[in-house]
Amino acid sequence: MRENFNFPGFAQQGQPQPQNLSRASDSSSRDDSSRAGHDNLLPIANIGRIMKDALLPQAKISKHAKETIQECATELIGFVTGEASERCRRERRKTINGDDICHAMRSLGLDHYADAMGRYMQRYRESEEIAAAFNSGGGIQIDVRAELSIFRGDEQQGRN
Repeated sequence: MRENFNFPGFAQQGQPQPQNLSRASDSSSRDDSSRAGHDNLLPIANIGRIMKDALLPQAKISKHAKETIQECATELIGFVTGEASERCRRERRKTINGDDICHAMRSLGLDHYADAMGRYMQRYRESEEIAAAFNSGGGIQIDVRAELSIFRGDEQQGRN
């Protein structure tokens, strides 16, 4: 079963490009059919917050700039996810994981982002292992007496 994704700006094989892309803020002029492609846009407030964090405090961001980044970021996420989904389909799997996303980014030429995501996933997995060890009760053990005796020895040496 092949799913068709509708990503404005990326023509699928044998499918025409959509000609009329309405802005996310034009809600008064949109009907249900034209709104279908914009129901899954990332929240504009989140986009604005991310953009503002990258700028100087006194910098301003226009509404048009936020909407443009909103559409581009949403499209990028959909495009990468579609590529990862295709890999899962070929391998007869139903769940996309982080490694699929990294592979998709590499196959799309986004190696720098794939490397950064790979490093993040490695750190995340390590922290999950540590948390699991603490939660299971049998993981990491600290010899408190040894730690205290070292401390007492240092303290006693300082007094003499």
